[in-house]
Amino acid sequence: MNTKPLAELLSRYAPHDGLFDLPIAGVRVFRVSKIDEVAVRGNSQPGICIIAQGAKRAIIGNDVYEYDDSRMAVYSTEVPVSAKIIQASEDEPYLCLIIDMDQQKLAETALKVFPYGLPKTAHTKPIFIGQANPHIIEAATRLIGLSAQTEVSTLLVPLVMEEIYIRLLQSHIGKLVVQIATTGSHLQKVSAAISWLQENFTEPMKVDELAERVNMSISSFHHHFKAITSMSPLQFQKELRLYEAKHLMLSKMMDVSTACMHVGYSSVSQFSREYSRFFGQPPSKDIQLHSMAV
Repeated sequence: MNTKPLAELLSRYAPHDGLFDLPIAGVRVFRVSKIDEVAVRGNSQPGICIIAQGAKRAIIGNDVYEYDDSRMAVYSTEVPVSAKIIQASEDEPYLCLIIDMDQQKLAETALKVFPYGLPKTAHTKPIFIGQANPHIIEAATRLIGLSAQTEVSTLLVPLVMEEIYIRLLQSHIGKLVVQIATTGSHLQKVSAAISWLQENFTEPMKVDELAERVNMSISSFHHHFKAITSMSPLQFQKELRLYEAKHLMLSKMMDVSTACMHVGYSSVSQFSREYSRFFGQPPSKDIQLHSMAV
């Protein structure tokens, strides 16, 4: 797989480490020149990640996903991700093209690719990993090249984006990708539940009520939620709360009891136990070590 032309173009738009927006809406370049010592936590967004150089490891729950210039990744929904760049250097930095998924456009394209009905699958995951497709690599390279051609980019960019969606839907992970745009799919329903949890994680949550909210049976909701997030809904909520509490204590200088209540816990002792199990040390120790570091 020849990704050098793409890497050269990405380097022009990412002259140093960081995340750079391209002149094309929803398209970005991420550059890193050294391996991450520790995982960086963030939230995934539906989109396509094409690595032109280097490699990355993403961890969601207990599941580990790795991809490089020979494998591309499609993020299907918004979930908490711990990520590490595992191959990068000053001479050959990690270079990744990120294309946000336009779900409406993907849905319109899927109807053209599958005119006799959208395929169904029982498999649901937050990340679909597939072999890098040379046609998608070539189309992505042309897409970046159009950034500098302002006189024709508004006309041609939508066509190249549609080509990328068509190639993706026709690939061996196409039946998985199409779920992102399929109204009423298990993936879309669980994604709606995830969005609700992220917006309301401090509130008490009953699984049966959340399942009813997204129009799923309790058993089906449990099964597909865990398949997508690698966690139960309650574990997912707990992780959201604990990470937010850690952020408040270390970045906002909030004390343990205030952070505990702020993220929805009613018991400081329960919060401290769960925090210690999750992070490996009590919140007070984290605060102390952070204070010493700064």
